[in-house]
Amino acid sequence: MFRINENYLKLKAGYLFPEIGRRVKAFADANPEAKIIRLGIGDVTEPLPAAIVTAMHEAVDDMAKRDSFHGYGPEQGYGFLREPIAEQDYQARGVNVAADEIFISDGSKCDTGNILDILGADNVIAITDPVYPVYVDTNVMAGHTGDADKNGRYGKLVYLPVTAENNFTADLPSEPVDIIYLCYPNNPTGTVATRETLQKWVDYALENKCLIMFDAAYEAFVSDDSIPRSIFEIEGARKVAIEFRSFSKNIGFTGVRCAFTVVPKELTVTASCGTEVSLHQLWNRRQSTKFNGASYIVQKGAAAAYTPEGRQQTKALIDFYMTNAQLLVDGLTSVGITVFGGKHAPYVWLKTPNDMSSWDFFDKLLEKGHLVGTPGSGFGAAGEGYFRLSAFNSRANVETAIERFKSVVS
Repeated sequence: MFRINENYLKLKAGYLFPEIGRRVKAFADANPEAKIIRLGIGDVTEPLPAAIVTAMHEAVDDMAKRDSFHGYGPEQGYGFLREPIAEQDYQARGVNVAADEIFISDGSKCDTGNILDILGADNVIAITDPVYPVYVDTNVMAGHTGDADKNGRYGKLVYLPVTAENNFTADLPSEPVDIIYLCYPNNPTGTVATRETLQKWVDYALENKCLIMFDAAYEAFVSDDSIPRSIFEIEGARKVAIEFRSFSKNIGFTGVRCAFTVVPKELTVTASCGTEVSLHQLWNRRQSTKFNGASYIVQKGAAAAYTPEGRQQTKALIDFYMTNAQLLVDGLTSVGITVFGGKHAPYVWLKTPNDMSSWDFFDKLLEKGHLVGTPGSGFGAAGEGYFRLSAFNSRANVETAIERFKSVVS
């Protein structure tokens, strides 16, 4: 008889967003006249920038001719994309990242899970709480955790609470850990980390021989140059960190799928036999074996974001969503709601009014305002009493949502 990976049986009843979808569907089926506005999942709504659309059309035309047709591409990504990423995202900011340290993929969500293929099952893993659920669930699936307790926290994971009480800045672990997940600008709280905070984590990782998994999917939304956009802006980080970045939000690729992971060449680990092993080489081998690369057409589109026209249009797209975020912050604040984030990230993290639970507030917003957000408790036990709203929507929907929100909480 065949067997399954029983680690999947340890997963909680449902991944956060499918559970939201289930509740919304039940409400919509029972109330077909309701015009629901969704500010929950961070899915973009605006059309792709024109320069990117043009580049993708041209790439499709390339595929229609024998002399410009592309079959299998390099698993690591085409040079026409890796090189401008290295030059404009890193080197232009004085950050030492080479093109061949960049691995193009079909999504950061995929990469943050797939990277576990090259990491041992006996590592002790630290995560902030609340946290992007994928970090937790992929480790559960890989057998890196124990069972969940009544609060949904898994054994063998070290949880580092981030709340208003500690200014959403986690303390260093009080027990030994091997791998640390950090996400800045943060999902779900929308908060950012100072250079001093990130230096503290890098110094800790250097001293304790830890690996930092740094998710910088929202770095393009940072508008203050004093705030680091990359972990590799921090001294010593190339020896202890892997960075994940995404094109999903900044150029509207949630449905197109393209991202990249940076694995520095000097990032090494000592194997049990005493041999020094390069994580760059291991990740390259993993990708070459299990991945055939992102499509030529998609990578051509992503590369267009680095042209002068593409950069200008991408900035306009980012500015549009950040204006939405500011409108949400202002609207919520005007009715006495305590809010965080929304300044350098497209998420607004709010304190639920009247000490309501996160899911009770979700249900109230849905039933009374026909609004969908994300319960903070779905991101971890420390997220209880908080709620996330996404700025990814049309301007009209955001403005309507603010008025509905006011009527619900007033």
